[in-house]
Parts: sequence; structure tokens; C-alpha cells
Amino acid sequence: MSSKPNYDGHIPLNWFETGLLTAGSAYMAITNPRRGDMVAALGETTAGPTVSWLRERMLASAEGRQILKECPRVNSSTVDMDKLAQLPDGTLGKAYVTWLERCGVTPDTREPVHYIDDPELAYVMQRYRECHDFYHCITNMPVNVESELALKWFEFANLGLPMTGLAALFGPLRLNAQKRDRLFSEYVPWALKCGGSARPLITVYWEKRWEQNVEEIKKELGLWDAPPARWSKPLSEAKEAAEKRAQKQAEA
Repeated sequence: MSSKPNYDGHIPLNWFETGLLTAGSAYMAITNPRRGDMVAALGETTAGPTVSWLRERMLASAEGRQILKECPRVNSSTVDMDKLAQLPDGTLGKAYVTWLERCGVTPDTREPVHYIDDPELAYVMQRYRECHDFYHCITNMPVNVESELALKWFEFANLGLPMTGLAALFGPLRLNAQKRDRLFSEYVPWALKCGGSARPLITVYWEKRWEQNVEEIKKELGLWDAPPARWSKPLSEAKEAAEKRAQKQAEA
């Protein structure tokens, strides 16, 4: 294997280095899940043939082929949040901005891919990461430990990435007994059934669907809402913040 990088940010590794990184990142990801860099590294070193399978799913779909051709990115520089905030209620764009406001997050926190050698496969992994928030939004899931674990089960059923399976298996150890019981009695059955029967979400060009009705998208993709979850901010407060953003933009 050449030691020359194949794309910006690529870090070539030999098999021994890959093994060490896999073991080290797995330990860190389990003991300290807040280490996003280690979780990301584990996802890349364990992706194996799965990421190639995801590319094949994309190539089999007209929408997926367009994504691979255009290689869109999802961050605050590429997505006009103010414009989305002005869309009508019920659209994906408005729902996405409202979800970001409600959860207090931005789309700028995803780690770049470093350890996948093939540039196109590296993009597929990057696309998965940057679309993770869309999965939260479309299934009506907040950002907390229980919901993240439920979504990992969903992603494993829908996309098959080994890292999501590892997180789904070991993550529940962080929960108390009550939350763990609810995870396995309510969320996991939903995640496996919904994720397993839905269209592979890696093939969805979300940015082309901003003005589409969310319920229509869910029906098309074979999705339905997760069981009710615990949110840190009321929906009304998030909607108000999104409306203020839209009003400010309109006055500018």
C-alpha cells in the first residue's frame, strides 16, 4: 500500500497500524463515548465490505448515483439555515431547522474521514456521518443517550455498519435499569422493524427534498416515528426560535 494520501485528510495505514487503531479506538469508544474522534476511527477501521455494499446500494438508485456524482456536504456553510427557517411547517427543511434548535446542535460537529483508502468509499462514510441528524429528525428522536442508542440499532438494521452494531450492544451498559428496560422493550423492536424494512437511507438526497412534506417522505421511505422520547426543550420553544430566525432573515 502506498503511503501517499489518496485525498485531503487521508491517513494511510498498514494492516498492523489498522489493527492497533481498531483495538485502541474500540477501548476508548466503549470507556469514553464522548471521544468522537475515537468513535469515528472505529467506524472507519471496522467498515470493511459494508461501506462498499452501501456504495452499491447508492449506485443502484438514481438518487444515490446523483449523490455520488455531486458529493454534497452537510454543514452550516453549505446549508442555508435562514432560508430553511422560512419554509412552511411540515416541510423537511423547516422540520430540520426546528430539530436543530430544539436539540441545541449544529451540523458542524462531524469528524472528517481519515482511514478509508478509497476516496469514494471515504465519501460514503462521510455522507453517513453528515446525514445522521436527518435520521434523528425524520424519526422524531432527540439527542440523548437512550435516543442515540435507539438510533444506532436503527442504523445497524438499515445500513449494517459494524460500528453501529457495537455501539448498540455495548452502549446500554451506560444506562440505568429502567432506561435499559425501556430501550429493549420499546425502542429496539421499533428500530429493528423500521430500520430493517425502510429504504437504505444512505441513498436519500435530503438536500433535494427541503420543500417536500415530511409525512410524504416517511411514507415513501417506509419510516414511522420512534416511541415518544424525552426532549430537553419543548417543541413550541424550538418553533419560536426558528420563526424568529425566519423573521430576522426576511427583514435583512
